[in-house]
Amino acid sequence: MSVARPSRTRKTPAPSKSGRKPTSSKDEASARPPSAHGTAGHRKDLLQAMLRVRRFEERCVELYSAAKIRGFVHLYIGEEAVAVGVNEYLTPDDAVVSTYREHGHALARGIPAEAVMAEMYGRTTGCSGGRGGSMHLFDAARRFYGGNAIVAGGLPLAAGLALADRMRGQERVTCCFFGDGAFAEGEFHETANLAALWQLPVLFICENNLYAMGTALERHEAQTDLAMRSASYGMIAWAVDGMDVEAVEQATRKAVEGIRAGTGPHLLELRTYRFRAHSMYDPDRYRHKAEVERWKERDPILLLAERMRDNGELDDKELARTERRIGREVDHAVEAAEQGPQEPVDHLLHHVTGSSAGTVGRP
Repeated sequence: MSVARPSRTRKTPAPSKSGRKPTSSKDEASARPPSAHGTAGHRKDLLQAMLRVRRFEERCVELYSAAKIRGFVHLYIGEEAVAVGVNEYLTPDDAVVSTYREHGHALARGIPAEAVMAEMYGRTTGCSGGRGGSMHLFDAARRFYGGNAIVAGGLPLAAGLALADRMRGQERVTCCFFGDGAFAEGEFHETANLAALWQLPVLFICENNLYAMGTALERHEAQTDLAMRSASYGMIAWAVDGMDVEAVEQATRKAVEGIRAGTGPHLLELRTYRFRAHSMYDPDRYRHKAEVERWKERDPILLLAERMRDNGELDDKELARTERRIGREVDHAVEAAEQGPQEPVDHLLHHVTGSSAGTVGRP
């Protein structure tokens, strides 16, 4: 299935990505009757979830610029429909393996915004105890296994999790996110082959945002139809409009149902686009501003909001109320992070060695 993209005309690029504790999206879902998929109520949930990711990421830009967040930061702005749409059909028993651009994945999975922000600040109240930072968000209780700084590094881990579930007789799905750049890595081909050979319950999610860091897709892949390439391994694969959250959700439902029925791994090539540079360090000189602006016309949040307006499901007042609610949630996350404790220096070797700091170096 082909997906229309904004036309791309590019010159040869230069060498070079309130005091009340708020609830997370999953907490809210458990506190009220779930909205049926495809209904007005469900679309409101999807819109709120995408807005949560967008406003969180925009605040990260401000905090990074103020030097309150350090290290590498890879923003998810523009790709919100992928994380939100995919997570809608995953259960708490399923596993998620992510990439270094994982803030959106973590929030959509239900990790509270305050735990993610505290991790960004390096505080012990962070989801990884302040030791992972932006690129290494983990939450074992929610079966969210990172956060991986190595391109394609999460793929073999996902296969291992799925194999373990298979050997234990547990009917779970492992969802693995990765970018188009992972197709150039051996880990993708090895994992795809074994997953198909062993019929592992893996949902491969390729977030094809057209750039592997600063390298355009057609500059690193001879065959740019990534779904077709994946199908060559004997798995079911197809391309989806990654800017349409409902299309992503429907495709995920179909894939997950197929995996649970025993048809082996599935791959979705979600054709999306990041509106920001590869990372906060990236000067973003490898693509034209006009290209970015064309893609912004297909902003996933605006697309869903317009659809809801056309259906009479959304008005300006309700949207403003949602924005205020999300704003308070992000404000609280920042306040909690700034008040969170730093790890004591004498804990430096905790979780690093099997010995206490006082016995390091002894035989």
